[in-house]
Amino acid sequence: MSDEGVNKSAILLMTLGADEAAEVMRYLEPKEVQKISSAMVALKNLSREQIATVFDEFHTSAAEKTTIGMDSSGYIRDMLNKALGDDKAAGLLDRILHNSDTSGIESLKWMDPDSVADLVANEHPQIIATIMVHLEPDQASAVLNKLTERVRNDVLLRIATLDSVQPTALQELNDVLTKLLSGNAMAKKSIRGGIKTAAEILNYIGSTQEQIIESVRTHDAELAQKIMDEMFVFEDIMEVDDRGIQLVLREVQSESLIVALKGASEELREKIFKNMSQRAAEMLREDLEAKGPVKLSEVESEQKEILKVVRRLADEGQIVLGGKGEDAYV
Repeated sequence: MSDEGVNKSAILLMTLGADEAAEVMRYLEPKEVQKISSAMVALKNLSREQIATVFDEFHTSAAEKTTIGMDSSGYIRDMLNKALGDDKAAGLLDRILHNSDTSGIESLKWMDPDSVADLVANEHPQIIATIMVHLEPDQASAVLNKLTERVRNDVLLRIATLDSVQPTALQELNDVLTKLLSGNAMAKKSIRGGIKTAAEILNYIGSTQEQIIESVRTHDAELAQKIMDEMFVFEDIMEVDDRGIQLVLREVQSESLIVALKGASEELREKIFKNMSQRAAEMLREDLEAKGPVKLSEVESEQKEILKVVRRLADEGQIVLGGKGEDAYV
């Protein structure tokens, strides 16, 4: 969700009643709730015109949607209960709707990295790896950075080689989480490990990235190379075509772009400039020159935020990321 989308959502929810806003929040992901809540706190002196514009846009967007597919699990649950009765429907519901249930591990997504790290620090690395693949890559990387170097390296290696989890191992994870999270139940979950997940986490992990890759390389050089091939860093935006660059720029705030480009190559800067209007490019050049020294951590932070936009657009099929071993389009 772009910053503009977050602000519009905040305005919309602020104009609803508390009960209605809470009902909407119930369907959002933890990070979305945090972003929108922060934006709601920051809202000040909204004009009637601003509110009307957001409502008009929401009405237009909502009018294009249908109710088909919305809350399908709730509909199926109600239908089966009426058709079969509560007792008979329970077993069938468990088999076909289990992935919709909130599992114990989902509650970890609402916790800060320090708290998650404290919970898992003394668990077996295989247990930690299984937990990490359920978290968002940026949250998982922050948790790993809180662990010791030895544990961190071991966990990343296990994530990269994690293909599936045996029922006994999943039950062990369930037992661990039940104790750690004070009885929250662990629903049946599919495990999303492997090289791609390890690469996504490493993209966010920061200064320890190279050290972890070297540790993996000592165990399996081919595996380390496969992980590196899957990783996408800021300079790899050079591989995105011009149309894709333009789509990304629509969702990136100018101040964020300025800070991110402070750490970019001249070649990448020029690619960004050529995909802007002449006036906008000139203004960006001037702002870059006027911007004083920026901490490396701030540059990396803004680059990661832009990379999130790039990955989301790629996942949605709006842009194609080149150089990752996929077939090219001609």
